[in-house]
Amino acid sequence: MNDFVINIKKVMLVFLILFIVLISYISYLYMFKSETAVASSFNQRLWAERNKVLRGTIYDKDMTALTKSTRLSETSQKQTYLQGAVFAHAIGYMDPIYGLTGLEKKYDGELMGNSDSALSKFAFFSKDNEEKVGNGLRTTLDSKLQEKAYNLLGDHRGAIVAMNPKTGEILAMVSKPSYDPNNLDKEWKSINSNKDMPLLNRAVSGLYPPGSTFKTVTAASALENITNVINTSKNDNGSLVVNGTRLLGDFQGESFGNIDFKSAYMHSSNVYFGSLGLDLGNKELKNTAEKFYFNKDIPTIGLTVENSVFPNYKSNEKGNIAQSAIGQAGVLVTPMEMALVVSTVANNGVMMEPMLVKEILSSKGNSIEKLKSKQLAQVMTSENAATMKTLMRAVVSGGTGKSAALPNILVSGKTGTADHDDPSKQEAPHAWFTGFAPYDNPKIAIAVIIEDGGQGGVLAANITKELIRTYLQ
Repeated sequence: MNDFVINIKKVMLVFLILFIVLISYISYLYMFKSETAVASSFNQRLWAERNKVLRGTIYDKDMTALTKSTRLSETSQKQTYLQGAVFAHAIGYMDPIYGLTGLEKKYDGELMGNSDSALSKFAFFSKDNEEKVGNGLRTTLDSKLQEKAYNLLGDHRGAIVAMNPKTGEILAMVSKPSYDPNNLDKEWKSINSNKDMPLLNRAVSGLYPPGSTFKTVTAASALENITNVINTSKNDNGSLVVNGTRLLGDFQGESFGNIDFKSAYMHSSNVYFGSLGLDLGNKELKNTAEKFYFNKDIPTIGLTVENSVFPNYKSNEKGNIAQSAIGQAGVLVTPMEMALVVSTVANNGVMMEPMLVKEILSSKGNSIEKLKSKQLAQVMTSENAATMKTLMRAVVSGGTGKSAALPNILVSGKTGTADHDDPSKQEAPHAWFTGFAPYDNPKIAIAVIIEDGGQGGVLAANITKELIRTYLQ
C-alpha cells in the first residue's frame, strides 16, 4: 500500500512540474512574445484587419507613385507595384500568402494608417466602418536614376547603390536578378528554385570580397597611422615576398618598380598595399575598418544592412594580413558598405546615416513627419579625406579608372577586382567600381558590383559614368 501511495505521489509530482512548465511558457509568450505574434506577417487576424484599410501609397522623392492600392471587396485589396521588378528590392512586397518584406514590412503600421504598436491596431480599426486610407511614404529614390541603374546592369548578377554623400539619401538601389512583385503567386516556385536567388537584396545583404576598392580603407588607415606615408616609396617587382614566402602578386605579373603612395593607388599596386597592410598590422587596419562600420550594425532609416566583415588575424598570419589590405582573405562587404566608404571620402570624412524614407505623409498627402539622416561618425580628418579625394580623382584621370571619365564632369573613383574566396572556382572575378562626382562639390556617390564581371572593373566603371551623367546632366 505504501508503495502505491509513493507511486501516486511521484506521478502527481511529474504532472505538477509539467503544469508549472506549461503555465510558465504561456506566461512568457503573453508577456514577451504576444506583440511579435500579433505583428507577424502570417497572422491571419491581422491580415483581416489590415484589409479594412486601403493601404497607403509609396512614392519616389519627387512624389511619383510607386504603388497603388485598389479595393477588391470589404475584406480584400490589391497592392500594385507600378514599376514592377525595377523597385522590387527597394520597396519589397505585401502579400497575404508570402508575407511582407522591405519598406512594406518596416512601415507596415504607417501604411495601415497607424504607427502605434500592433496590439493597438485592433482598437483603431474598430472605430467605424468608413473607408480608411493608410499613410504614405515619400522615399529618397530617384525614379529616373533607379530605372537607368536597373537597365545598365542588364542581365548581369550584381547590385548598384547610389546615394547623396552629404545627406545619406539613397538615390538608387538595384539588385539583380530581380522579380516582379505583382506576380508572386504565379512565379513563387520558379523564384525560390532559382539558384541565383532573385529574392536576395544584394545591395544590402550580398557579401562579397571588395578587392582593390578596399584599398581606399587601407590608404585611409595609412594616412592616419604612418608618418609621411604620402611620400613613401616601395619597390614593386611584381610579388610581395616575406621570409621566402610569396604572399601576393600584381595582376598578370605586372610590376611597377619604385612606386610612391599616389601612384600605387592610381595603378592599384597589390604589392605596395599588401606591404602597407604589413606595416599597419591587423590591429590598426581593423580599427580603421571598424571606423567605417565594418563588424558593426549600421544605423539606417528604412532598411537593414548586413554587417560587413573585417577579420581578426594573429601577427604571424602575414599572408592573410597582406591579402586583407587589398580586400581579399576574409574581408567581406555589402555594396551599401562600399557606397558608404566612398561617400565618407566625398563628404570630407563624415559618414552619414543611410536613409531610404524621407517623409511620412497623411492619406491626403500632407506631411506628418519629416525624417532626417544624422552624422554617424567623423571617420577621417578632413585633411586626409581631401588627400583621398585627390587620389580617387587621379585614378579616373590617369589610372585604372579611365573608363569612368566624363568630358564635362570631374569624376573620382576606384576600380576593384575581387577573386572568389574558393580558388577551385573557375568563374571570372567580381568587378567593382566606387566613385563620386563632381570632384569639387560631390552630389552623388556610387558603388557597383558585377558578379563574375571580370578583371579591371571596366564595365562597372562604365555603369558608374552613365549613372553620374544621368543624375547630373
